[in-house]
Amino acid sequence: MKYSSKLVTPMLMAVLATSAGCATKANQVDASYVSPVHFQNFSCRQLSAEAERVSFRVQDLSGIQNKKATSDAVATGVALVVFWPAVFFVKGDNASTAELSRLKGEMDAIEQASIRKNCGIVFQRPDVAQ
Repeated sequence: MKYSSKLVTPMLMAVLATSAGCATKANQVDASYVSPVHFQNFSCRQLSAEAERVSFRVQDLSGIQNKKATSDAVATGVALVVFWPAVFFVKGDNASTAELSRLKGEMDAIEQASIRKNCGIVFQRPDVAQ
């Protein structure tokens, strides 16, 4: 079977774009490890305030991350179906993904410190938009 190079090049670019990776949805970003030792000298009140601060930032970044993931999925779809140069608009994972991962790790560390101090703080996982 003989393939036209005009067809193979766009198809190859689309496959490479898909395999290069789109931005990850916020709920799929894993927490990176953050040592709870950093929070060992915090009072229960300070731990609560820090958890609230981190939680608000996680919510903000989750929205940004999900917008990037949706945008990348659309660009990849357009690249696959209509216009292969759209491949170049796929941004993939970046600094916001790394920060989100770190913040999720901080929240885990704050929760561990709270448990060790018997603070009684109730930690609920943020309702990250899908």
